[in-house]
This record gives sequence, C-alpha cells and structure tokens, in this order.
Amino acid sequence: MKKIVALFSGEGTNLANLIEKIHNQHAVIVCAITNNPNAPGILKAQNAHIPVEVLPHTAFENRESYDAALVELIEKYTPDLVVLCGFMRILTPVFTTQIRSINLHPSLLPAFKGARAIERSFESDESVCGVSVHWVTDELDGGEIILQKSFTKNINDTLEDFSAKIRAIEHEILPQSIINILTKG
Repeated sequence: MKKIVALFSGEGTNLANLIEKIHNQHAVIVCAITNNPNAPGILKAQNAHIPVEVLPHTAFENRESYDAALVELIEKYTPDLVVLCGFMRILTPVFTTQIRSINLHPSLLPAFKGARAIERSFESDESVCGVSVHWVTDELDGGEIILQKSFTKNINDTLEDFSAKIRAIEHEILPQSIINILTKG
C-alpha cells in the first residue's frame, strides 16, 4: 500500500478527514508531522494510532535549517506522497526541491495566495470562490493545480457559513486528489 506523510499545524480537521477517507483504504498515513507542539490535531492522529512527530520551527534559527530537518524526518518514512493539510509554514527550496508534496489551499488559486485566504476571499468582491489542491513548489501557493472546485458566494452568508462551505469542499477534493495521484503513480 502507498505511504503518505501528512503535515499540519492546527486543529487537524483535514487530517481527520484523511484518516477517515484514505488511511488503511487507499494509502497508509505512516506519520503526521506538526510544527506546533500544542496542535489539537496531534490527538486526532494518536487516536488513529498514527505516529506523530513534533518538529517545532521555533527551535531553528531560520527556515532553511528547519526545512532541512523536516526533509530528514520525512525521508525516514519513505513516503510516496507528502500532503500539506493546514501546515502553516512557507517552505524553502531546501524542502520543495527534495519532497514530492501537495498542498490544500482555501481559495481558487491564483487568487488569495498565502495566509488568511478564507477571510480575504469572503471579504472580496468575487462572486465565485472555492478550494485548490496544488503541487508544492518554491513559489508560495504557485504550483501546478491538481484539482479545484468552486461555488457561488451567497451574499447572506456569514464568515462562518462561508468557511463551512470551504471546509466541505476541502474534505471532498483533498482525498480525491490523493487517490488520483497515487493510482496514477
């Protein structure tokens, strides 16, 4: 069975979704790695008996040294694919040139790259919004698009309503992207 390493930083809602829809069915999540020692997602991985590695970025003097340690840690697990699901770090070429990885981003790229994409998309004049899964490159949220799904913004939605729509699409297209990639090789 193909092996995945998942990277996350927070709640782990997308990690939990991958555990439910992918783990031990289409692939094995051999490790979940976080940069946040207090990430609630740690418990979600542990409850699924997935090894968790905590690699706090604050213990490193710069992004490159952190990324070098992250690459070394990932390589121990020899994954077929690394999945960034809410990993809130800008990765350097130290990582991007060595690790085959995809990222989930809560906007229709190339719109709203970077942080606060949900809020910026919600506050924008865009009538169509959505979610993207893309290959990770050294350009922030700039890699080739693997899959996108959109919806028409409802002007009566609150940020909470809008975020729930984004989350539902994330939970659909991230597992779908992984299955497609792993079955195509």
